[in-house]
Amino acid sequence: MKRLNFILLFIAVLMVILLARVYFLSIKSNTYYEELSKQNYIKRVYEAPSRGLIEDRNGIPLAINNLGFSITVRPHLRSYKNKQKLLDVVEIISKHFPEYDKEELIKKYKRLDSAYKHDFVNLIDYIAYDDFFSKFTLFNSLEDIKVEPSVKRYYPYHNVASHIIGYVGKASRKDIQNNELSKYSGIIGKNGLEKYYNKKLQGTLGYKDVKVNALNKELEILEEKKPNENNNLKITIDVELQKYIQKVFTHESGAVIVMNAKNGELLAAASFPEFDNNIFVGGISQKEWDEMRNSFDHPFTNKLVNGLYPPGSVHKMGVALALLEHGIKPNYTVYCNGELKIGNRKFRCWKQTGHGRTGFTKALRESCDDFFYKASLKVGISNISKTLEKYGFGQQTGVDQINEFFGVNPNKKWKRKRYDQPWYIGETVISSIGQGYTLVTPMQVARYTAFLATGKLPRPHFYKDNYEEPIEVPTDPKHLKIIREGMYEVANKRFGTAQRHIRSKVKIAAKTGTAQVISIPQSEKKRMKESELEYYHRSHAWLNTYGPYDDPQYVVVALVEHGGHGGSAAGPMVSKIYDKLYHLGYIKK
Repeated sequence: MKRLNFILLFIAVLMVILLARVYFLSIKSNTYYEELSKQNYIKRVYEAPSRGLIEDRNGIPLAINNLGFSITVRPHLRSYKNKQKLLDVVEIISKHFPEYDKEELIKKYKRLDSAYKHDFVNLIDYIAYDDFFSKFTLFNSLEDIKVEPSVKRYYPYHNVASHIIGYVGKASRKDIQNNELSKYSGIIGKNGLEKYYNKKLQGTLGYKDVKVNALNKELEILEEKKPNENNNLKITIDVELQKYIQKVFTHESGAVIVMNAKNGELLAAASFPEFDNNIFVGGISQKEWDEMRNSFDHPFTNKLVNGLYPPGSVHKMGVALALLEHGIKPNYTVYCNGELKIGNRKFRCWKQTGHGRTGFTKALRESCDDFFYKASLKVGISNISKTLEKYGFGQQTGVDQINEFFGVNPNKKWKRKRYDQPWYIGETVISSIGQGYTLVTPMQVARYTAFLATGKLPRPHFYKDNYEEPIEVPTDPKHLKIIREGMYEVANKRFGTAQRHIRSKVKIAAKTGTAQVISIPQSEKKRMKESELEYYHRSHAWLNTYGPYDDPQYVVVALVEHGGHGGSAAGPMVSKIYDKLYHLGYIKK
């Protein structure tokens, strides 16, 4: 009896399990299998938007999309049965576009085709509209070829503002992992504004839900969403001014920045030498790549934010404010006899015979090194570094460019952390004139110059959405007045280091800088002239300015690599830039 009961119980349990499974398959799994069946007859086709244009402040296009065509080929033609069809397709492409090698096209097709892939294989990404149009009817009539519209990024001004605008390139696997849309567009911003604002420029995906049959033939469009193409980028650059700067910059390498002193808008910004961004869109040759990569002038480096240079004497206004802030009286003077001796080392002023009795204004006007040597020892590097940090040294400016460098604003703590070494008194001396460990970018100098002009630190920017309210930096107005008077005399008074070189319709304030790239041996009693040095041993030439002096509106900063003296190397060029600002109506007397 017990055995019979056990058998009946086992049968009952088995029936419950079977009924539960039937319930799950017929009721609970219905939704799952319904969705699975939809995938077999509904195909979602994504549509990438056209990349947004980049325009200058006046609506002039700087980056556009050229219209053309792509050639896609029916899948599964690499089988033995369809081999001849593939050869015929490649033959006709090569016949009408001989720049495409037949063997390479076959290799590419075989690499991209798959037994599990039913979409046409994209064999040629782009053929220009004018080159293809006369052949459109022929190719469109071929059964195994599909011709589709295609676009290619184009930079109509070629090498103008190339570092700022940047360029696009083919999306890599890593790019696609981080940015789904690039899988469908095939491109992504690789540098400059193209990369910084890639999310805006690429827009958002559209799609079509298409009903297909078992052969993947489209039968009906069930739902469609157009891609969002409200993605143009209007920037603050004036391309006419940018072209003019390229014309007047006659040196090998360097950087020029023109910025609104009050709000940080960048009207022009150039890193030299520049290059044609179009070579990256179509693919750069190995020869071109090697030439540019091996150039001592570093054309690939965006010197505006990635070039690190000793600031030389353009640093002195910040140091002067640090001296005044930390107890040096405005009437403080030193007697400059051409050198300061510390131990066995002589720290020389640039003027061998010395400047005589020198105070703040004269020290700035004539760029007396000895004044800053002696005053810096009274205040110390920690206090100087602390003040300079307020003015943006050793910090990113926040400009909308990728991988902006911080620069170096050295002090005792920094050196101990970086090199595990103590700070020496001689390092304070050379830091006070912008040499030693101190390093800056041209963009940092432009921002700091705007502060000297207005008393506020703006955020440099190329796009209005990157604007931030300028930062109020607590500074005694009497101290700023001393600095501004010194900068005015640099450009406008006798013995000013830029006075002989600046000739502009706009009254400007300035500071020259000569930043050494090699040290001068102590045994050399008479300093060699810059022209006597090998080119790459010559000092970098700086000139930072603002104008008009009475109503500061714009900052112009110029760096000429290995240019020697800032006044002679950059003064005439900067004068022309201010005149151009006047002629374009940016500066009104």
